[in-house]
Formats: sequence, C-alpha cells, structure tokens
Amino acid sequence: MTTVDQHVVEIVCDSGEGAQTAGQMFGTISARMGYGVWTVEIIPAEIEPPNRSRAGASGNRIRIGTQPIINMGDSADIVLAFNEQVLYSRIDVGAFGRGTRIFLENKWATDPDEGIRKDYADALADFEKRGYVVYEVPMEVECLKVVADARRGKNIWNLGLLCALYQYDPALVGAELEKKFQRKGTKVIEANKDLFKAGYEWCQENVDFGFQVPVQPSEGQSVVMNGNTAAALGIMAAGMDLCSMYPITPATSVSHYLAAAFQRTGGVVHQAEDEIAAIGFAIGASYAGKTAVTVTSGPGLALKTEFIGLAVMSEIPLVIVVVQRGGPSTGLPTRVEQGDLLASLYAAPGDAPKIVMAPTTIAECFHFMITARKLAEAYRGPVIVLTDANLATGQTLFERPVVEESWFAPPVDQSDWQPDVKPYAWDDDTGLSPRPIPGQRDGSYVLTGLAHDENSRIAYDSDINQRSMNRRSRKLHTLHKSLKPPVVHGDDSGDLLVVSWGSTGGAIEEAVDRVRADGGKLSCVSLRFLSPLEPGLKEIFDRFKKVMTIEINYSEPADEPGIPEANRRYSQLAWLLRATTLVDIDCWSRVSGIPLPPGVIEAELRRRINLKPRSGADVRIEAGLGS
Repeated sequence: MTTVDQHVVEIVCDSGEGAQTAGQMFGTISARMGYGVWTVEIIPAEIEPPNRSRAGASGNRIRIGTQPIINMGDSADIVLAFNEQVLYSRIDVGAFGRGTRIFLENKWATDPDEGIRKDYADALADFEKRGYVVYEVPMEVECLKVVADARRGKNIWNLGLLCALYQYDPALVGAELEKKFQRKGTKVIEANKDLFKAGYEWCQENVDFGFQVPVQPSEGQSVVMNGNTAAALGIMAAGMDLCSMYPITPATSVSHYLAAAFQRTGGVVHQAEDEIAAIGFAIGASYAGKTAVTVTSGPGLALKTEFIGLAVMSEIPLVIVVVQRGGPSTGLPTRVEQGDLLASLYAAPGDAPKIVMAPTTIAECFHFMITARKLAEAYRGPVIVLTDANLATGQTLFERPVVEESWFAPPVDQSDWQPDVKPYAWDDDTGLSPRPIPGQRDGSYVLTGLAHDENSRIAYDSDINQRSMNRRSRKLHTLHKSLKPPVVHGDDSGDLLVVSWGSTGGAIEEAVDRVRADGGKLSCVSLRFLSPLEPGLKEIFDRFKKVMTIEINYSEPADEPGIPEANRRYSQLAWLLRATTLVDIDCWSRVSGIPLPPGVIEAELRRRINLKPRSGADVRIEAGLGS
C-alpha cells in the first residue's frame, strides 16, 4: 500500500462501452467517502465514431484527494483502457507521463485480425518507450464468466478493479449501483453487483499494489454534482418557473435535470423548435411577470442575439445561461473553450448593455442562478451567465446549500399601477425605473423594440434616443457601485499578476501556489463580473510589475513571426481589460479543447518570471496544448 494525498485516474474506451458511467460513479463514490473530487468527461465529437480509433475515445478523468480538488490535475497516475488505440487520443493531449500505470484489455493480442494483433504489439512497445507501465488484463474473459455480453459489463467490472485498487468500501458501491440501475429492475442490479464483485476480487488476487488516500474529516453536509446539474438546481432555488431552450451540447443536460425535477417546484421546461423560438418564448414569459431562463451554447447565443437586443431595449428581465464550447461554427461541440465573452458583451445591434457573470466553481453555477434572477429583475434586462464545458460536465464536491426564502422570486405584483408613473420612468442617477406587469390596473403600455421615450412611444428624436441610451447604460454603473473589488490570491503586490475568469481559476491558483512555494513573487485574481467589471482593477494592477491573463480562447504570442505588435490579437479578457484600464496587459492562452492543467500553467509562469522549472516536474502534458 502506498499512501498518496491525491491521484488522477482515467477510464477510457470506445464510445458506447460505458467508461463515462463507470467514471462518474467512481467520482460520486469518492465524494461519498469524503475525498475532494474533480472529474472531466472525455467525449468524442462524433455521435458514432469508429471503434478502436483515436476519434472514438470516450470516458472520464477523475482526480481525488485528501484536500478539496479544484481542477483536473496533470499526468494521470492510473489508467484503465479497453483497447490500445483510444489511449493515443489521450497521449495526443499529453494526459500521461512517465510512470503512468495502464491496465489494458489484452484480448487484442489474440484477435483473429492480424492487423489488430500488430497494432496491439506495436502499441505495447511504444508505451514502454514512453515510460508507461502497462499491465495486460483479461477484461473480456473475466466479464464473460459473469455476463453473456462483455461489452455491456466491462465498465462495471473495471469499476470493481479500480475500487479495490483504492480500498473503497464495497457496500457503499453496492448502494450506488442500486441507485444507478433501479429503473432497470432487480435482475440488472444483481448482474452489475456480480460484475463489480468479480472485478474487485480479480484485483485483490492479481494486483500486488494499491493506494490509500487519507480522508480528512469534514463538518456539515456536502453534495457532489456537475455544473449543469448545479445550474438546474440554482434555477429552481431562484424561484424561476420556466426554462425555454433548444437542445445543444454541452448545455442540454440542464434541461434534462429540470425535466425530471422542475415540476416539484411548479416549473415548466419548454423545448422550442429552435434557438430563436426558445428565447422568444422566454422573453414572453418574463414580460408576463415571472423571469424565465433560456440555456444554450455558443452557436445558440449567435442565433439569440436579436432577441437579446429586444430584451435590452424593452427592458424585460431574462436570464441566459451560455455553456461555452469550442468554436467557431459547430467547432468542437464536446470540448471546452472560453470563446463567447466578447460575443456576450457586444454581439447585438447598436449599444446593448447587459450584465455578464462567469462562475469559477461548480458551486457558483448554483448560486449565480439566484443572483442572476435578482439582478435581471432589479435592473430590468438580460443577465448572461457564462459557464463552460469544463464546469458543465465535471463533478466536484461542495457544501450543501441551505435554502433561504430570500432566494425565491416574489409573487407577481398585481397592485394598481400609479397612472402618473411612466412605463420607463428612468431615474437620472441610476437609470432604473419601476416595472409595470401585465394585469396591473392602469399599467398597460405598448411594448416595442423600436427607439422609444419614457412613455414607450416610438420616438426618433435625437435627444430622446441619446437620453434612453444613456439611461440603459447608467444601470451598469449603478450595479458597479454595489460590487466589491476582487480578492487577490497571494500577496497584494509582486512581479506578476495573473487574471482569469471562469473554470481556469482553480488550475491557475494551484500553479501560482507551486511557483510561490519556490520563491516566485506572483499572485492571481479570478473575475466573476465581466459587465460591469469589478471595481478597483486598475489599482490592483498598478501594484504589480506585469499583468497577464490566462484563458481558453485564441490569442497570438508577442513573438509570433510575421505579426506586428500593432496587429497582434489578444485573448478576450486581455482585450477587454486593456481597453477599460489602459494597462499594458499581456496574455497567454490555448484552444486545445481540454481544460488547462496546472503543470502547463506553472511552466509558463516560471518562464515569465525567469524561474527555473520545478525539480522533477512532469510537463509532458504541455505537448497536447500546442506548446
């Protein structure tokens, strides 16, 4: 037995063989045992990719630890693979390092196809050269002792092997299997329990090593879920009654969860015929008095832009959740990117100010829904919440929220409207105005997306258009006054400050801590509000010699050949911060389609401050990020 404070495990197979399910269950069980957990789904871009191919790799990465886990980690320690070819897709993104231990299905060594036998043998030799430690495992042979179709049981058999490797409680796993397969009946549950037991016992009899991860006692209750589930629960906790959306990867599971549970809080899921209809339906519902939410990803956001402009102009509350994925166009539908920031801010005709927020953690995916609903109603307009595929599909543990009555939306106001109050009675200082609700006596008015005055009358007068634009913009300044400056992770001054937003925050914090431990004078800050930006940024930036952003969207290095400085493309947050603070902010970004590992970030930070690499550091994963 080896005691470790954290480990990274991967389960990978052909699409349809169930490694995602096994990985999710291992993550959930790890959390129930008290470990810190972070998972990352490995999802092929194609719906039915060919078997035994790099493109078909499907599965899960699970990082477990004694302390809370805030990112996916670096090189995998243990890998369970159902064939050797899917491993190459993970090698291509640098997921393994020297010493990674691989449990590999050995049926391919005796396959009737000579080409497959050769591919398998060649891969084994290649893996040895790369420094991996491979254990050939008769997965199919062992599964066939329990079930007739090994393809439908191999995932749970491997779950048993994995749980034995880490000394997990079989009784806890059995309860999770019952919960997972309860809809399929007793026969299926018992078959999966038998598979699990077989894998567990095979590991005990045939593997001469194992790992213990100490559990740190925690106070209070916790929950484990992914960001999409957290967002769905947040929608319910916010008191919203309607989610209108069109299915789109990786956002769809928000509506799946709501469809199963929303009725318990009086909610309705409306699946529209397309993205445009979805936001139109949501705006109509919000106009009627109860703020609605629509959930989408980048391509859907593009289609919704005209209606977002309508919500801004007509000042109708609306919550828009954008689960970012790789672009442009269809792009990388199952991979992570942070490419929709500028689109969220500016992709609408004319000046369309709106509130834009970005959770950094899965817990914030829950809590930001409550805040977003309140802000949409208080400031009469759309609030965009930018999550991403890393948050959406990854699972982690966080403190169980205690529901508060103050979270819920108030009843629709149906008191008499004061006849002398205009439907857009903009306050000169705040830009805010009271909101008439259909059904209020004397509160009826003509709703329009055209330029209008305080009475909602169509008006093309220059002074009215100028004033209405000013008042809509003034609302962002009013919100800005109520925000607190961001918290700096590390010292308040130093050689370098790293600024981030969204899911990259956890990996950056870990990388910064590693460099600080070796004497590096650097800190980091993660922004949650992007429109308006949080206050005090320029003052914070001025305390550091250099400032840079790290993001998962496209940018060009300063030393890129043939690119003049005046024409260099900066990453999206860097572009925004340079424009708003007039500080010379640099950037480093990647669009590799995978979350940024802390080791890669650490290597870049050490290069930036001229600090030598950490002794024995494995930055092999950097190869997968185009470095």
